[in-house]
Amino acid sequence: MLAKVMTAALLGVEPYRIDVEVDLGRGMMVFHTVGLAAGAVKEARTRVPSALANSGFALPKRRIVVNLAPAHVKKRGTALDLPIALGILLADGKIPPRALDRTLVAGELGLAGDVKPMSGALALAAGARKLGVDRLVLPSLNAADAAAVPDLEVYGVDTLGALVAALNGGPPLPRATPAAQVSAGGDGVDLSDVRGQRMPRRALEIAAAGGHNLLLIGPPGAGKTMLARRLPTIAPPMTYAERLETSSIASVTGDPGRPAHIVARRPFRAPHTSVSEAGLVGGGPHAGPGEVSLAHNGVLFLDELPEFRRNVLEALRGPLEDGRVTVSRAQSRCEYPARFTLVAAMNPCPCGFAGHPRRACECAPTAVQRYRARISGPLLDRIDLHVAVEPVQPEALRDTRPTEPSSAVRRRVEAARGLQLRRLDGRGARCNGAMLPADVRETCVLPPESRKVLHQAVERLSLSARAHERLLKVARTIADLDGSASIQRHHVTEAVQYRQLDREALQ
Repeated sequence: MLAKVMTAALLGVEPYRIDVEVDLGRGMMVFHTVGLAAGAVKEARTRVPSALANSGFALPKRRIVVNLAPAHVKKRGTALDLPIALGILLADGKIPPRALDRTLVAGELGLAGDVKPMSGALALAAGARKLGVDRLVLPSLNAADAAAVPDLEVYGVDTLGALVAALNGGPPLPRATPAAQVSAGGDGVDLSDVRGQRMPRRALEIAAAGGHNLLLIGPPGAGKTMLARRLPTIAPPMTYAERLETSSIASVTGDPGRPAHIVARRPFRAPHTSVSEAGLVGGGPHAGPGEVSLAHNGVLFLDELPEFRRNVLEALRGPLEDGRVTVSRAQSRCEYPARFTLVAAMNPCPCGFAGHPRRACECAPTAVQRYRARISGPLLDRIDLHVAVEPVQPEALRDTRPTEPSSAVRRRVEAARGLQLRRLDGRGARCNGAMLPADVRETCVLPPESRKVLHQAVERLSLSARAHERLLKVARTIADLDGSASIQRHHVTEAVQYRQLDREALQ
C-alpha cells in the first residue's frame, strides 16, 4: 500500500517541494526513513509512532518505508513529522485517498499528538502557489501569519487527531484569518527631534528618496546615530510585496514559539562591531540569512565603521552591488534578498575630535591614517553620500521652535519615488540607487553645463568609474526632489558636495 503527502522545506527563503512517500509492505515490523534525511528528520521514527498511539491510532504492523523525494537534497528540521504521520494513515486506509490532494502539510509533532509551531511558515506560504498548492495545513500558531498570503486557503491545526477527524468528514478545521501587522522598530522617533544639522538632514532626505547609501562622519555626540535611526521614518511606506518579502526572511530566523507577523515598517538593523562575516552577510552551518538580509527593504546601520573587521566589511561589497547574497554549501545553495540602504557612521580619527571646534585632537597623523585606511576604496565607492556631521551649537539645542517633522519630509520623498517608479517602469529597478548602468545612461543624460561640472569633479577628486556613476544617480535624485525632468548644473554641484569627503576627509 503506497501513499503520498505533499510538504515543503526552504532553501533560503524559497520553498521546494518534498513528496513524502510511504509504503506499507510485507515483512518485519520496521520503520525506515530514506531520502537524505538529517538527524532531526530521522528522529521522526520515534516521535511519529508515539504521536499516532497517543492520538488513538495503532501503528500498522507492517514494514514502513518513508521516502523523502527528491532524494538528492538534504532534509532538515522537524516540520516533516505531520506529513509523515498522515502518509502512514493514508497508506493504512485511515484517511480518504483524495483528502489531501493539492494540499501542503507541515508541522512538528509532540509525543501526545499535539502539533507544535515551526520556523519559516510565512516564507513557505509566500511561495506555496509556485508548488501547485491550493490549501496549506500548518500549526495553529503559524496559520494566522501564513494567511496573509492572498488566494491561499490556510488552516491551523492543534492536534493530529483533530486533523484526521476533519479529513474524514468530522468537524472542519477553522480557516485562518490574517494576523494584524506590527511595526519593526522606529516608533517614537521623528526627524523633528534633530536640532541643527542642515546638511546631514538634507543628505538623509536624498538617501531616502533615491535609496542611496550614506556615510556620516563626525565626533562623538554629534548625532550620527540619532540621524540614522530616523531614516526609516522618512522612507516611503512599504508596498505589500515588500512587506511580504521582509516578513518571510524574518520568519526563517524567528523563534518557532513566537511566529513572525507581517511587518508594516521598514526594518532597522544595527549589528555590533563584533559581528562575524556569517552573521553579517549570511552563512553558518545551515546557511542562514545574515543582517544584510534581515535589513532587506530597510536600513542597515553600521556604527563605528572602522571598528568592524576588514573581512566583514569587504563581504558587504557583493550585497551592495547585487542586492542579493548567495550562500553555497556542499549539498545546497541558498539565495537571500539583500536590497537595503546602508547607513554607516564613523569618527574622523581614533579619538574622534579631529576638526572639532572646541576640543583638540590627540591623535598622531600616522594613527589617523591607519584609522581611515581600515575602510577600503572599493567599499567607499559603493557609498553614494559622504557627509560631515558637525557638533551642534548649544544655542541650537536650547531652541524650542519646532523643526520639520518626518511626515513633511516623507511627502517629498514619496513624490520623488513616484517619479522614479514611472521613469523606471519595466526596467527592474525601483529607485535611482538600484539603477543598472544601462538605466543610468538612458535616464541621466546631462545638459552641456551639467556635463562640464561633472567632468571637472571627476578629474579633481580622481573618482573611479563606479563613483562617477553613483554621482550621476545622486544628481538624478536631487533633480527628482526638485521635480525637474532634467539634471541641472546646481543638481550636479550639490551631488559633488557629498563626494568631496571621499578624498578630503578619508585620506
